[in-house]
Amino acid sequence: MEGTLTLPVSMDDLTRDLELETAVLQQILDRLTDEQWSWPTPAPGWSVTDQVSHLAHSDEVAVLSATDRAGFEALLARENEGVESRTERWAREHRHLSPAELKEWFARERGALIATFRAIDPSVRVPWYGPDMSAAAALTARIMETWAHGRDIADAVGADWTPTPGLRQVAHLCVRALPNSFRARGRAEPDAPVYVALTAPDGDIWEWGPPDAADRVVGDAVELCLVATQRRHPDDTSLVAVGPVATEWLTIAQAFAGPPGVGRAPAR
Repeated sequence: MEGTLTLPVSMDDLTRDLELETAVLQQILDRLTDEQWSWPTPAPGWSVTDQVSHLAHSDEVAVLSATDRAGFEALLARENEGVESRTERWAREHRHLSPAELKEWFARERGALIATFRAIDPSVRVPWYGPDMSAAAALTARIMETWAHGRDIADAVGADWTPTPGLRQVAHLCVRALPNSFRARGRAEPDAPVYVALTAPDGDIWEWGPPDAADRVVGDAVELCLVATQRRHPDDTSLVAVGPVATEWLTIAQAFAGPPGVGRAPAR
């Protein structure tokens, strides 16, 4: 979907947005007691510890993919397993780490990620678990992952997630992933265009697609991002979908790559 929203294309802008989202998460982590790191999050079977170790490990692998293609491909060959099996194994392998060790690991890997990607041309292709992607797309995915896993942690401990300009990158990725949401479930990509108009936390309206499209989604930007990262069921939001494609999209929206996610059950 082509959008009318203009987004940063420089790695300086993208790394700045990642730094802003990271700072929100870091403030929450800094206030946690050691006991809270073992608390369950809305992701079934995952604690706060698991959420943070997932981010740290993913950052470490992302740096490898950007700096050592052969090394990443060797890692990929060793990790010849499904997405769910791989992510669960990552979590198990790091549950022995203390909160202090996890915080230090995450801070170190996030710093390395930012330094590495800031120096890369945004159009350079880097490998990942699936098709290669541009360095800009890879970094945008790290922003989305930080926001999504960070929201799980915030929900688990009852903390607020302060909006930052980085939310714009999350929303853009969520909307542009509309075709992937259908492909992940073996469905044909829709031919009908979808107009999306989201209200940002500061009151701005972010738009994608032709305004005269019959299919449309209108509502709050945070809520759309929660739905597309599968942190909220659409029934628990005020999002309004009109048209068959838009309505179906909200039920299967998936901003991340891989097999279909299980999503979250409605709370009401």
